Amino acid sequence: MTGRYVLLGADGRPYRSPVPGTLGGYRRARIYGRLDCPSALRAIAAGGYVRHRVFFPDATTARAAGYRPCAVCLPEEYRIWRQRA
Repeated sequence: MTGRYVLLGADGRPYRSPVPGTLGGYRRARIYGRLDCPSALRAIAAGGYVRHRVFFPDATTARAAGYRPCAVCLPEEYRIWRQRA
């Protein structure tokens, strides 16, 4: 495997990438959001979340892997997801 970063693919499997992911996710709740999400940053600062953190190249891949948008940092995407659920 080449690459320095580990991302999740659409199939939910990790792979190495030469470029970092643009979105972060929380494996246990299957949520994805921006890397600067206030909710995720609070959880990380409190010592949680990091062990179950995953990264995605984009939102399309995150959704294909079965993750939903974060209501805090992606409210419009979350609203659309919610209407479809």
